[in-house]
Amino acid sequence: MPDTGTSDAFVAFERVQKSYDGETLVVKDLNLTLPKGEFLTMLGPSGSGKTTCLMMLAGFETATHGEIKLDGVSINNIPPHKRGIGMVFQNYALFPHMTVAENLAFPLEVRKIGKSEREKKVKRALDMVEMGAFGGRRPAQLSGGQQQRIALARALVFEPELVLMDEPLGALDKQLREKMQFEITNLAHSLGITTVYVTHDQTEALTMSDRVAVFNDGRIQQLAPPDELYEAPQNSFVAQFIGENNTLEGVVTEVKGDVCTVKLDDGEIIEAQPVNVSKVGERTRVSIRPERVEVNKERLQEGAHTLKAKVLEFIYMGDIFRTRLSVAGNNDFVIKTRNAPDQIRLKPGEEIEIGWLPQDCRALDAP
Repeated sequence: MPDTGTSDAFVAFERVQKSYDGETLVVKDLNLTLPKGEFLTMLGPSGSGKTTCLMMLAGFETATHGEIKLDGVSINNIPPHKRGIGMVFQNYALFPHMTVAENLAFPLEVRKIGKSEREKKVKRALDMVEMGAFGGRRPAQLSGGQQQRIALARALVFEPELVLMDEPLGALDKQLREKMQFEITNLAHSLGITTVYVTHDQTEALTMSDRVAVFNDGRIQQLAPPDELYEAPQNSFVAQFIGENNTLEGVVTEVKGDVCTVKLDDGEIIEAQPVNVSKVGERTRVSIRPERVEVNKERLQEGAHTLKAKVLEFIYMGDIFRTRLSVAGNNDFVIKTRNAPDQIRLKPGEEIEIGWLPQDCRALDAP
């Protein structure tokens, strides 16, 4: 759930709302705090409100209601250039007529920093992103990855305490994007910079962040460290949006402490953790991660559920096998098994039994 503590907050959104037309709220009553040095990612689909939140923090959008604070001081009425925040965008926003060094010197000139000090800071920032030899080049002479490094260096050159990044790696190819993910994270942590990062890429969010705020429909659906977000989603939206996920629908027939019994729509009975259900008769969507499902009977642990399944598709992916099954009326039930000498290779049309532990199964809100 959204964080409301403010005692150690470096960045704080307090009951923030945003509407563009005076009627529809694109951000609804946002309460969120970040301590100094945290790397927080705002993750969500297009139109979920994540970018609007970043733009309000930057000062390019104004909150319709509520307060945004930086280090305990309200910044609602402070213009962007006086907030002391570094920004990195997807389109780099470098000045084409300036050299790399001039691009980095520009935010220092605006802050009236002397020439010798400027040169020191520019050199340091370029070295940080391993671009020390490129100061004399113009942006057009650089590759996309190099331009993104320069954009990052420019955001860091005046040593801000807060850096905002809006889909900064979206234009890069997969291999370079993955390399930059680790570089940005390591740099942010080594410098102790507080970072707010916006993306719609779940893998990026999971690999880079201390915490992730999952947005949908203008609200934070869940705010948690990456492992908790993946292993323990609090609702169906988060379960479906983060990683691959299997769902089976049914009705709760019993709730006892941390276990509930669910009668699936095809009549099968299973047990699950009651996360978003509280009473008998409620409809539920049960969530199971693909890698938690076992196909090898010898490996099934005591207390595991078993269900009949039919193999529809078997895909070799190198390090893993990805198998699509028909299970309890769901023809898109996916399992992932690692490529190992003792692992079963399944064939389309095969009838098998699969199993999982009740604690790996979460009864969430119905659609």
